[in-house]
Amino acid sequence: MRYPTGTEDELEKAIEAASLAIRRGRLVVMPTDTVYGIGADAFEAAAVQRLLDAKGRGRDMPPPVLVSASTTLDALAVNVPGWARALVAEFWPGPLTVVCHQQTSLQWDLGETRGTVAIRMPDDDIALAVLERTGPLAVSSANITGRPAALDADEAETMLGDSVAVIIDGGRTPGSDPSTIVDATGDQGRILRQGALTLEELNDVLEPLGAALTDEG
Repeated sequence: MRYPTGTEDELEKAIEAASLAIRRGRLVVMPTDTVYGIGADAFEAAAVQRLLDAKGRGRDMPPPVLVSASTTLDALAVNVPGWARALVAEFWPGPLTVVCHQQTSLQWDLGETRGTVAIRMPDDDIALAVLERTGPLAVSSANITGRPAALDADEAETMLGDSVAVIIDGGRTPGSDPSTIVDATGDQGRILRQGALTLEELNDVLEPLGAALTDEG
């Protein structure tokens, strides 16, 4: 079902419907600060698999996890280097995804992650409101793999409407560029995907720390 968000009452109904769907193991579509995303409970393996199936995506491409607060980073990841924390402090909430070593105690199955997790805090009020109620969500771009990511609810519904329980219509997203993905699991930080944040913007933060990223995106 598609929910408008033009009034406070509509917004509350949309957020509550999405939260309830997540608790029931269903999929939801919601806006973010980059593109629309399709989300599932990160801790329910069957829901994550439904997300991958809806996109036509294999387990070799696990979805990132979106969070509502930067403090959640340490609940999901370990051995986060200081330079990565500096980027998080500067760019969260925002279009920065950080790949870290995951907490070994986490009971989830996001796919073939090889012990890592990609984490982001989006800069979007609707997404953050949903995340505050649901906890961390596995969220990938709202599209069928190989097609452009949805920038509004119409595009998302056309591609994924039959697979999701709730579509939150938050209007057109402000940007078409996806988040920039940074790998923080090795000795040298590197960009895995160039997105809304450039290498120069990231390295401007790191230079005073004596660190720098390489670009493999």
